[in-house]
Amino acid sequence: MYKPKKFDTDNFLSSLDLKKEEILYLLELAKNFKDKQSSFKVKDKVLGLIFDKASTRTRVSFQVAMSRLGSNVIEINRNTSQIGRGEPIKDTARVLSRYCDALAIRTFKQVDLVEYAKWFKKPVINALTDLEHPCQALADFLTIKEEFGGFKNIILTFIGDGNNVANSLIFTGALLGVEVRIACPKGFEPKTSIIKRANEINPNNSLKIFHDPSIAVKGANVLYTDVWSSMGEESESSIKDKNFEGFTVNQDLINRANNDPIVLHCLPAYRGKEITDQVIEGKNSRIFNQAENRLHTQQALLACLLS
Repeated sequence: MYKPKKFDTDNFLSSLDLKKEEILYLLELAKNFKDKQSSFKVKDKVLGLIFDKASTRTRVSFQVAMSRLGSNVIEINRNTSQIGRGEPIKDTARVLSRYCDALAIRTFKQVDLVEYAKWFKKPVINALTDLEHPCQALADFLTIKEEFGGFKNIILTFIGDGNNVANSLIFTGALLGVEVRIACPKGFEPKTSIIKRANEINPNNSLKIFHDPSIAVKGANVLYTDVWSSMGEESESSIKDKNFEGFTVNQDLINRANNDPIVLHCLPAYRGKEITDQVIEGKNSRIFNQAENRLHTQQALLACLLS
């Protein structure tokens, strides 16, 4: 039976805040929670949720995870708190440090998350920013581990915008030694700084950028996609839809992988755009297993950060 142990980091702002060994440990603990092989409790703790972006899976999974750990959640809504009236982060964070034992923050700018972590002297968790989505990546790699037993010789092809989800997949893949391929139109590649950092983490990391998804999927074990227009980019959606023509994950693309791959999507999905309804409901889809695993990996993460 796995029991939570303290990580070297106090926060989880980036996928790079955890070492390879810590990620592997966390995934095993999450699997134990999922299989009901562990009943560890972190009692009488309070997780504060600060969500500047809409959420279903992230919000509910954190709430259920804390409940299963025997603790509580309070949501600090910017529209009904002083955050929405422009109170400085350093003031809000210092006050919340006296009420809450951890914060999970879903916001736009990574620098705002870092500012919270500077002043909130307890664990801060990145529940999504425009730069990264590290909690999602933990669930993604748990899903891959469940399917393949490990990460040796795994090829993950992400088809879509080089966005926050792609960034966390790149970083986590570099740590775990997974070959990550990004298939996107020209001009939508991950930032050069992300690619450079991944290559520094793992010089043997086979990170590849493609502009033709039919080539990028060849031999892949995992096909992954996300919405083409992230939250806050709705005004650009019509332009992006044109740029991403030909990047839809459909049955033809699955067949081109030549490897009967599993298909992942972090949800919500726009069926018929980045992925077809047929694929979401098809035999290759592990999308709803992946969504469930948000709960288990976050329960493990919270147990380790709060223990």
